[in-house]
Amino acid sequence: MTKPDHTSKASPLGLRSLCLLCVMAIGLSGCVGAVAGVGAAAVAAGTTEKGFSTSISDGVIGTKISESYFQEDVSLFSAVKVNVNQGSVLLTGAVEKPEDAVKAVQMAWQVHGVVEVINELDVRDESSIKDRAKDIASEAQLRGKLITDMDVSSLNFSIDVVNGVVYLSGIAGSEEEMNRVVAHAQDLRFGTTVVNYIRINEDDRE
Repeated sequence: MTKPDHTSKASPLGLRSLCLLCVMAIGLSGCVGAVAGVGAAAVAAGTTEKGFSTSISDGVIGTKISESYFQEDVSLFSAVKVNVNQGSVLLTGAVEKPEDAVKAVQMAWQVHGVVEVINELDVRDESSIKDRAKDIASEAQLRGKLITDMDVSSLNFSIDVVNGVVYLSGIAGSEEEMNRVVAHAQDLRFGTTVVNYIRINEDDRE
């Protein structure tokens, strides 16, 4: 009878995730403490209204987003705090440039299980923003258009406007829905260009 092989190596993804958890647990005494803390948090989450399975899924989503930031740019990983509740992702913290905030939102949408991304990131260097008031007005106007369009699920999309450039992210249920969102963006008074990062819901996200 062949003896079971206990020498299998951990996958690179597993090692990266473990390292990421260790980095995120700064202030605790090593990786053992970090892993113990994560386990305790998962048990505590199981007693909340969300339930154990949902909390675990939210934890996986948050870890994947943070890991993608870490691999893309360590400064982005350090600057952005990710909180996930039933698939809804809240991004907080402060980034250097408006483009960093757009990148953080776009990357969050690329993770499987994300149903909404709320961008509450502050931008430290606003010298490159010509007229923030117009950008804010454009974001509000477009959000209003999506909410009142019965053929668009507005929560499935994120809107960022920087110097008149409209960045769209999210998941569309169909190409028709995506085209409706893009058309609304193109009708904005102060919008100059539309950059479309919207994905069609064939959900091939990681």
